[in-house]
Amino acid sequence: MALSEQRTRRIIVCDTDKCNGCQICEFICSVVKEKTTNHKKSRIRAVRIEPFFNIAVACRKCEKPTCERACPRDAIHVQADGSIKIDKDNCNGCGWCIESCEFGALRLHLDGKVAFTCDFCTEFEEPQCVKYCPKGALKYTTIDQAARESVKDVLMDLIEVRES
Repeated sequence: MALSEQRTRRIIVCDTDKCNGCQICEFICSVVKEKTTNHKKSRIRAVRIEPFFNIAVACRKCEKPTCERACPRDAIHVQADGSIKIDKDNCNGCGWCIESCEFGALRLHLDGKVAFTCDFCTEFEEPQCVKYCPKGALKYTTIDQAARESVKDVLMDLIEVRES
């Protein structure tokens, strides 16, 4: 896969300046996907690092997913859009894919004992965690778009500092 193709894949990006760690994304996901309010069944994870740094983590649609290579049962398949699909019939819950993911985006389902990860709510127009984030911290965007917005924010901050 070409780098340009990788950079145009849409992923969920978290603005750490806006994320307050409320975990609404986790609860929305578990309700939409599992019909329960158990955040441990969510496909996105709200992570608190240090007392004031929060970030939501979902599948990054890696160019060469380590989770796919780590699976000894060939249960993980990369879709055309880069998302990961896990064959529940082949997955035995060994957890090798979970251990291999650099982003911590895979989990072991509590009931089914199979791995699972974000599917970006393909049955909707956009991921529901993005739609219902109360702080607008989550965006469903490409890596290139996220990078451009980040540079723009830094430049605006610099202009603000120079003016004050």
